[in-house]
Amino acid sequence: MAMMMNGRSSASKMELASPYIPSYDPTTPWQAEHRTGTTIMAVEFDGGVIIGADSRSTTGVYIANRVTDKLTKITDNIYCCRSGSSADTQAVADVVRYHVGMHRMELGEEPRVEVAASLFQDMCYNYRDSITAGIILAGWDPYKGGQVYTIPLGGMQVRQKVATGGSGSTYVYGYVDQHFKPNMTQDECMKFVLNAITLAMLRDGSSGGCVRLGVITKDGCVKHCVLGNELPKFYMG
Repeated sequence: MAMMMNGRSSASKMELASPYIPSYDPTTPWQAEHRTGTTIMAVEFDGGVIIGADSRSTTGVYIANRVTDKLTKITDNIYCCRSGSSADTQAVADVVRYHVGMHRMELGEEPRVEVAASLFQDMCYNYRDSITAGIILAGWDPYKGGQVYTIPLGGMQVRQKVATGGSGSTYVYGYVDQHFKPNMTQDECMKFVLNAITLAMLRDGSSGGCVRLGVITKDGCVKHCVLGNELPKFYMG
């Protein structure tokens, strides 16, 4: 009898000691959807376009990647800035890159920026209930020069001289409205974009890391990376 009692007692202890490990829990940070968090921006200047983004990717509240490249190449002169679900935006960019490549072979010349923007719009609109993708498309072509197109959630398409997107953009609307001016020089535009993204990173918990910039002109795209210790300093009250 004592042995049975001891056996039962041991079994109970074993049952209590064994931890419950769920196979999937969406509230667990590292099992949530991988998102780019994000502050993205594109601005037309006299001669081309400046694009920029932070580099933080989040999985729930967990920072999954501190050095993500959210500036994705479509052609040598056309790039997109991605916000939303990393998987969705990368898949959409891959599909558009394929169609633009086919279009280039048919035409025998580089495609227009607005053609790529329309392809993004079609994808984002047709799959608006299935994907989470906010895109800013920017590029240069000999027909219209530097161009910026916004394709937000839902698949609308709007051309703008300056466009911001992602969770961090809400913190810098005032700064952008106050400091943007048409036909800036390249240096002025780069400083403007760098300052805006830095300010957004200071306030937005889903934006951070380094700032990646791209200068798109008729000669292609030149990328720059500004590390965290090299970012401009601002007062934080």
